Amino acid sequence: MEALIPVINKLQDVFNTVGADIIQLPQIAVVGTQSSGKSSVLEALVGRDLLPRGTGVVTRRPLILQLVHVDPDDRRKTSDENGTEWGKFLHTKNKIYTDFDEIRLEIEAETERVSGNNKGITDEPIHLKIFSPHVVNLTLVDLPGITKVPVGDQPKDIEVQIKDLILKHISNPNSIILAVTAANTDMATSEALKLAREVDPDGRRTLAVVTKLDLMDAGTDAMDVLMGRVIPVKLGLIGVVNRSQLDINQKKSVADAIRDEYAFLQKKYPSLANRNGTKYLARTLNRLLMHHIRDCLPELKTRINVLAAQYQSLLSSYGEPVEDQSSTLLQLITKFAAEYCHTIEGTAKYIETTELCGGARICYIFHETFGRTLESVDPLGGLTTIDVLTAIRNATGPRPALFVPEVSFELLVKRQVKRLEEPSLRCVELVHEEMQRIIQHCSNYSTQELLRFPKLHDAIVEVVTSLLRKRLPVTNEMVHNLVAIELAYINTKHPDFADACGLMNNNIEVKTRQNQHSVRSSPLLCLSLWSVSLPHGSSSPGGRGTQGVSPPGGGTGNWRGMLKKGDEGSAGDKSSNPASPQRGHAVNLLDVPVPVSRKLSAREQRDCEVIERLIKSYFLIVRKNIQDRYRGCCAGLLFYIVGLAAL
Repeated sequence: MEALIPVINKLQDVFNTVGADIIQLPQIAVVGTQSSGKSSVLEALVGRDLLPRGTGVVTRRPLILQLVHVDPDDRRKTSDENGTEWGKFLHTKNKIYTDFDEIRLEIEAETERVSGNNKGITDEPIHLKIFSPHVVNLTLVDLPGITKVPVGDQPKDIEVQIKDLILKHISNPNSIILAVTAANTDMATSEALKLAREVDPDGRRTLAVVTKLDLMDAGTDAMDVLMGRVIPVKLGLIGVVNRSQLDINQKKSVADAIRDEYAFLQKKYPSLANRNGTKYLARTLNRLLMHHIRDCLPELKTRINVLAAQYQSLLSSYGEPVEDQSSTLLQLITKFAAEYCHTIEGTAKYIETTELCGGARICYIFHETFGRTLESVDPLGGLTTIDVLTAIRNATGPRPALFVPEVSFELLVKRQVKRLEEPSLRCVELVHEEMQRIIQHCSNYSTQELLRFPKLHDAIVEVVTSLLRKRLPVTNEMVHNLVAIELAYINTKHPDFADACGLMNNNIEVKTRQNQHSVRSSPLLCLSLWSVSLPHGSSSPGGRGTQGVSPPGGGTGNWRGMLKKGDEGSAGDKSSNPASPQRGHAVNLLDVPVPVSRKLSAREQRDCEVIERLIKSYFLIVRKNIQDRYRGCCAGLLFYIVGLAAL
């Protein structure tokens, strides 16, 4: 029977090291309000001062305290005065503490390391083993004291946090609840017993401890409470006498306190002295825990065997132990890289058959999705006739122009070309997302060897994801540069642009070889002359100018004749157009911009049509250039990643 508690302690160490709360081990959970005497009870059971003390919340992390009885004859070469008592923390590995003041300081430091310097709490426990010939084998869990009102910088829900933490431990059906209550308070208002009743309504695993028996008012005693007449508890009720704060300050030893406790019980409660006190409490807890472990052992053994079989099967699925770690690591990385490359190239073993994936999907994005998106961009989208006319007038400055100004064309075509940048960047995102999906595809169909090492697998995925993430801004910058290159220089000498202009002007007759040479050499000048030479309504005999260009169907091709006709038209319009300013009437200078509602003249319509046709023709050329260069840019990123994977 005595060997049961050490076995449970070893199991607890194993499961705490694994870091998984997958089994509920038998233990004793100490519950009580602040300043109820929990720490004094535990120190009395240990026989040493080892717990932090102070006002407010002192215990802010669960302390799993394992008491291990050692044979007094098994002396250890230590600096302790008896040479037989020492402590060990689980988080400090094999370090041995023979000075119990150092144990207290280590508990405080470890508490602040996880819980911080404030008064907050955490559910991560501290594991401490005490080896001593003066203790009985026990496993105790010291929990934070129950509080009602937050103090200092405690969170407002500190009461709820502490209650949830306590319920988490005492809800374990294999735990014994040690409910600590001060004798100078009403037992009916005990918060510890109230929480114990919530999870153990029958009291089958609750043991009550009444502390501070010596602090009751004069003329009163705890006889009815100790006899179980006030609140019955199945496992019993034990009274103890704690050291006062004055005793602690005066360095009164625990052994002296136990002797004084025994004398007090003999004097105050002689008939109950043998069933109360710290020594009786220790023996009772040891007996209850051993019997409780014995009752839980069959189910506990079955549970452990099932878990062991499950984890043994999982361990066997991972294969044989790794002998050459460096070689195995290189092989796993190479296999993952090869799988990534094969998925892009379409030669992967586990290629998808229900949907496009890998390189096929990227190809579809390049040639289908991106192509349709660019084709859906209207070359003249967002550009109105008034915008074109305004740009033409702004480009002429204070002097009226004979030809369509080239500056207006460049200004407007740059504005339209800029609209190709957004769909290009969106396509970069689609390719990047697909390359991320390829990582997931490789993860789903990774080799069995790689599944043996989940942390290595996660590290590989993180490295590849980080690499893709780093190349994304570079690719976006390249796309910005491609558009910027097109915006930096408008190539009106482009063969496709000249041919398009030639098709638009295939009916223009050139009067002189010099003009014909000019038309072929400059598409913008060709269309400008065409705009100037178009008829304004009635034909006039050909002029004697040297710059005239006659359109099909007749009409004047001389710009002097056009000016003359314009003057005549202006003179005639003065009498026919009611909106024109009349003599004796003030001119409204605010009506300078072209109103949207006004009908454009034939000259204005022809100028706008010229610019729109030029924009559309050049826009199609730039769109094709960007599409081809962009595919090369993203393909370069793709092959860059594949190259790194191959390395």
